[in-house]
Amino acid sequence: MKKLQRLTSLGLFLIGIFQVVHLDAQSMGDRSLYFPPSGEENWDRMPLNQTGWDQGKLGEFLAWMESTNTRALLILKDGKIVVEEYRGNRLTGLGPMNEGSLWYWASAGKTLTAILLGIAEEEKLLKRNDRTQKYLGKGWTAMSPKQEKSIRLIHHMTMTTGLNDQEIDLDDIDPSNLTFLAKPGTRWSYHDAPYTLLKNVIEEASDQPFETYFKEKIGDPIGMGGFWQKTGMNHVFYSNARSMARFGLLLLAEGEWNGKQIVSSGFIREMTSSSQGLNPSYGFLTWLNGKSSFKLPGVQQEFDGALVPSAPKDMYQAMGRNGQFLMVVPSENLVIVRMGAHSDNSLISYRLIRDMWDRFGPVIQ
Repeated sequence: MKKLQRLTSLGLFLIGIFQVVHLDAQSMGDRSLYFPPSGEENWDRMPLNQTGWDQGKLGEFLAWMESTNTRALLILKDGKIVVEEYRGNRLTGLGPMNEGSLWYWASAGKTLTAILLGIAEEEKLLKRNDRTQKYLGKGWTAMSPKQEKSIRLIHHMTMTTGLNDQEIDLDDIDPSNLTFLAKPGTRWSYHDAPYTLLKNVIEEASDQPFETYFKEKIGDPIGMGGFWQKTGMNHVFYSNARSMARFGLLLLAEGEWNGKQIVSSGFIREMTSSSQGLNPSYGFLTWLNGKSSFKLPGVQQEFDGALVPSAPKDMYQAMGRNGQFLMVVPSENLVIVRMGAHSDNSLISYRLIRDMWDRFGPVIQ
């Protein structure tokens, strides 16, 4: 009897372990991913009837997307194309895009820079806790030497430099425009100038042009096209929708591309976790969903709840003006690209992404 009881207890214990492992695997989603070949137009597709999605609601979602001046929409499931649509722009009269059409990423390109910083750190070219002065030299701001010395690369990556963002051109990187407002790490502010200066940091650390380092470390290894261009005072990336999707697939695969580790999975997890407590919905130059609160560019008010309430909690996204979105949802093995224009001209168009998920969420439930 005692032997039977011991066997029964062991069986229940093993079942419990199996259930935990099974649930954990479910929470992570199916990590079997398809990677499109480099230099080829062929990209495997997944038929709608294999997704398990509500096809009627998907049709309604796509019809609504057409009304938002979306020019390119690409949805990947397990790395395969489920939806790929290109349209013209009703606001400007521009003709429809296609697979090769280039479009700007706006601030969605910040996440590209975050990955480059991760790679540079893993190559021991820099450390996130290095003083910015080490790469930009003394006098890169108009602050006192002591104030300037306290700013480190991690503050640029988390939007917590403490540089003044009041009544100034937030894009201007001239030292005269970079003055003290708060101690680094004590104030979150979506300030483009400290981000833009990371280009100079990477060039100094790698001893090569930023564009060359990007192409060598990310572009060529994953078959991603596109180019960086100075637009106004900003450094902006342009590519087609498929290249943006390739980058999203790299993120979904936690830094791996078809067996080759481009950047460590550990860095991806850090980048997509709350980087500070001032705005839990911000990682390393990347927006996060499912957190307890969020702040938006241009305001210091803290809003309760998730940035995109109707989207999966584990979603994270690169976001730019006029609705340039790259959304990654690990639990669903999804990558979603949206390029185009929109009347919401805020820096990250958060109302548009909310509206999208209010309609797309029911599709995949």
